[in-house]
Amino acid sequence: MAATLSRPVMETGAAHARRPVDYIWAAARISIGWIFLWAFLDKTFGWGFATPANRAWIEGGSPTTGFLKGTGENALGGFFSGLAGQGWVDWLFMAGLLGIGLALILGIGTRIAAGAGTAMLVLMWAAELPLANNPFMDDHLIYSIVLIGLALTGAGTTFGLGNLPIVQRNAWLK
Repeated sequence: MAATLSRPVMETGAAHARRPVDYIWAAARISIGWIFLWAFLDKTFGWGFATPANRAWIEGGSPTTGFLKGTGENALGGFFSGLAGQGWVDWLFMAGLLGIGLALILGIGTRIAAGAGTAMLVLMWAAELPLANNPFMDDHLIYSIVLIGLALTGAGTTFGLGNLPIVQRNAWLK
């Protein structure tokens, strides 16, 4: 007698019964989204957490200079420190922080946000090589792994707008 293995059916519609893990992925999505959005807000307005008011983007400060200038001694420091303070780099970085943060918090475009966020985080990880406290692993890579998990699990449908009909009809919005 042959045994058959059954695979769970993945449902993403509103009628899908939620499992406890769906709420954990939603909490992770919203939390990481807030990290990206908060970085955008603090760098834009200089609310004094990581960015002092006099170095805010709206005051003419460069949101990339502090981090990238500090990479000069690192393995890829010459490349990354050369990007510091360039207008197009600042705009691309800030647009990324805002877009990724909003997409993750809202649960729309989670796949695109996960891809863009992973790319941004891996570049930040590469800028810090060699790492001070571990041969290769740090929080940038951990966040990247979680972002990939968010994209693969359809995490935008729990506590997010991923169940909207327009999102369900357009795969790029998932």
